[in-house]
Amino acid sequence: HNTFQSLEELTSSRFSSFIERAAFTDAFGFERRLGVSGQYVAGDLLVQAGAFSDNIEDLPGKSWSLDGRVVFAPKMGSTQLHLGGSLHHADLAAGDTVRYRQRPLVHFTSTRAIDTGNLAAESELGAGLEAALIAGPLHAAGEAYWQRLDRPGALVDPTFFGGYAEVGYFLTGESRGYKSFKFDRTRATREVGEGGIGAIQVNLRYDYLDLNDRGIAGGTQNGYLASLVWVPTDYTRLMLNYGHLEYDSAALALPGPDRSYGADVVGMRAQVDF
Repeated sequence: HNTFQSLEELTSSRFSSFIERAAFTDAFGFERRLGVSGQYVAGDLLVQAGAFSDNIEDLPGKSWSLDGRVVFAPKMGSTQLHLGGSLHHADLAAGDTVRYRQRPLVHFTSTRAIDTGNLAAESELGAGLEAALIAGPLHAAGEAYWQRLDRPGALVDPTFFGGYAEVGYFLTGESRGYKSFKFDRTRATREVGEGGIGAIQVNLRYDYLDLNDRGIAGGTQNGYLASLVWVPTDYTRLMLNYGHLEYDSAALALPGPDRSYGADVVGMRAQVDF
């Protein structure tokens, strides 16, 4: 199951505001891992902790991690707040390497403009902050995440960073769903087929990823993203995304060679869940 990192990562992709999650969640290797965990809930407080090995497809392996997350989610009148933080420590097997990289917005391509390459490491330490609010048809969310590598011998120990800030609004008046300390299903006030047009939402996001530090030049990404989400019925969604991405010191050079350039991406998704 998922380790306890990031509101964005723990929110189901069925209910996300963009086709893909924020760049840092993929770049830093957030994924389901074999492990054991527990959680404690008391009113507006959530505490989660667990010990994990690796993704089951990568077993057997000798790497392990400890992960924890705390969330405080009070409701003030009709406004839902969400404040949280997480910690991650991974102990890597001798001779292991890590690699941080990311695609441009969509995962339809294998192209990765920013990439640290394989880095020898003994352990990694991650720390994240997350915040969100839902006030009527308006929602806002943001996260910041730092990933530090402890490398063997005299090799430098870099710290990489990623984060995003977004705002969204339902033109048809609905509120973004929230349940169990993460975003959840939004139900249209009047579905298509029942005299309405469903729910229509617009979202804007700034998405940042920095893979440069202490002589390691993986590149930086500044992403300016927009999405249009249409929910005709409670269990169907159509999404249209646009992203303008600016790269500096990119690992992937254009002919020239030019390592500072932009990319424009359009992605669409139609989904049914049951």
